[in-house]
Amino acid sequence: MTLAANHIPMLCIKNLILHFDDGKTRAIDGVDLEIDAGEFVAIVGPSGSGKSSLLNIIGTLELPSDGDIMLENQHYSTIKDASLFRRANIGFIFQSFNLIPTLSALDNVIIPTMGCGGDVDKYTARAESLLSQLGLRDRLSQFPSKLSGGERQRVAIARALINQPRMILADEPTGSLDSVNAGQVLDILAEVVKQQGLTLIMVTHDSAVSARADRIIYMRDGKIEQGGTA
Repeated sequence: MTLAANHIPMLCIKNLILHFDDGKTRAIDGVDLEIDAGEFVAIVGPSGSGKSSLLNIIGTLELPSDGDIMLENQHYSTIKDASLFRRANIGFIFQSFNLIPTLSALDNVIIPTMGCGGDVDKYTARAESLLSQLGLRDRLSQFPSKLSGGERQRVAIARALINQPRMILADEPTGSLDSVNAGQVLDILAEVVKQQGLTLIMVTHDSAVSARADRIIYMRDGKIEQGGTA
């Protein structure tokens, strides 16, 4: 696909740096990256390559030491309240699900809407609809301990979608699942993201997962490897 000369990516990262020990250790070392709206990008590389650190910075869970990152027309340096920014723009999916064990599947999905204002019944109806779309219509009242790993990850996907974000960040979302459940979860996630036109950025070690992406970014030692996109 040929992009117009005035094409503006959804996410633009310039010379991003994250260092520790007074600059002696660089977890992220001068990363430049552009990602388009609606794109599914997989970030791969060995442990310690900086993949999760990059995802955390994109998600405003961690502050960079230097560099510039912009989501559409907003520079991250101008964000006054990171939690409000995340709530409005980003959904997260984690390897360990991060569900609250004392809450039902339905209530776990509703949690990100707390403090948003608006109609509670509307959020509840949306959560029920999302869980039903993900094949959990009969599991709304179940606690995480009563759900399989694949079901818990589907609850996590619904939670990531509840605030209608523009971007989903997924850190090894199939890493705790067997191959059958991993395939099912990936199928569901890819289909939902495609239907809603969302941008999906996923860190993974699984070559079968990364093969589903529109583009693969290879990282090593905090850098995107030379020629490291496919």
